[in-house]
Amino acid sequence: MSWLKSVLNHLLVGLLNALTYLPYPALVHLGYGLGWLAAHIPSERQQVVKANLQRCFPELSSVAIASLAISHWRLLGRSLLERSIIWRGSVKQLSKMIEVRTAVDLADRKPRILVNPHFVGIEGSIIISALATERNWPRTSGFFQRMKTPFFNQKIITWRNRFGGNSIEREGNMIQLIREIRDGNFVIIAPDIDLGLKDSAFVPFFGILTNTITAVSRLAQVTKAEVCIMSTTLKADESGYLCEIREPLVDFPSADINADTAFLNQQIEILVRERPAEYYWVHKRFKNRPNGESSFY
Repeated sequence: MSWLKSVLNHLLVGLLNALTYLPYPALVHLGYGLGWLAAHIPSERQQVVKANLQRCFPELSSVAIASLAISHWRLLGRSLLERSIIWRGSVKQLSKMIEVRTAVDLADRKPRILVNPHFVGIEGSIIISALATERNWPRTSGFFQRMKTPFFNQKIITWRNRFGGNSIEREGNMIQLIREIRDGNFVIIAPDIDLGLKDSAFVPFFGILTNTITAVSRLAQVTKAEVCIMSTTLKADESGYLCEIREPLVDFPSADINADTAFLNQQIEILVRERPAEYYWVHKRFKNRPNGESSFY
């Protein structure tokens, strides 16, 4: 039934294009409704969200966990529909939707790594790329994880790169990423993800030993790049997103890769505690366990 799959894929692309023509408030509230619906339909990911929240917030009651989970699903639904603008919208739409506040001069072409944690408002590479030309910023590069569906794998790469960005496949392309950093181009990395045990370390996150990639510390050591935390969060008035780039981390990297990775997890945890409903809880953050521990999921 490959023809049916092809038809469905093209219909979904058409839907994404159509969503970009909706008034922004309508898109937001349609997304909330989609997320609320997902929160009430039993699924594997619903159990993942619940397990993650219970592990990270053991002090909360079951009622509070359930409420936080619903809030998360509503925001996730909103952000998924807003991907239509992120992936298919114009520079004008993105400029109106996203405000950037930065503590560093993004036009100075210093070797710099932007650490962009997995909040529902991720896709920082497109955000920066879209605004780069009019603000005289360098181009943006970032890792991407290959998708299971070849059609959308190529589509999303094209959409992410349409403003001059450079999506680099995660496997086997570290030298290319090092070159991008040394050339003064932005490199955006989201290290709070479990990609397997290779080039990773078990370090604390919410008091839980968590498998975390060590790429940020290793790249910063090799390139002498400064490292800044970058967060993309929802505005309270529902008018869009706020992208904040903070001052470079002090004394980072150190000589201890594992300590650096633990420090980054600590910084991300601080952000998550400020906005717990906005973190990407649908991801199996604690998938791999140390020392033969049983799965959380």
